[in-house]
Amino acid sequence: MNRIKEVLEEKGIKQVWLAEQLGKSFNTVNGYVQNRTQPSLETLYEIATILNIEAKELLVTKNK
Repeated sequence: MNRIKEVLEEKGIKQVWLAEQLGKSFNTVNGYVQNRTQPSLETLYEIATILNIEAKELLVTKNK
């Protein structure tokens, strides 16, 4: 699971814009945002760079 949706909302960024920056389709990015699919580690780092945050901020940690 990832926090892409929360981070986009916090920053006021639209999925369409992120898709354009990544060079991916809206449907692909929407799959990431809705946690239907997970981005590769490479893509996760690319998203973090685009959003100007650390990749770990996009990850959901499990409570023990």
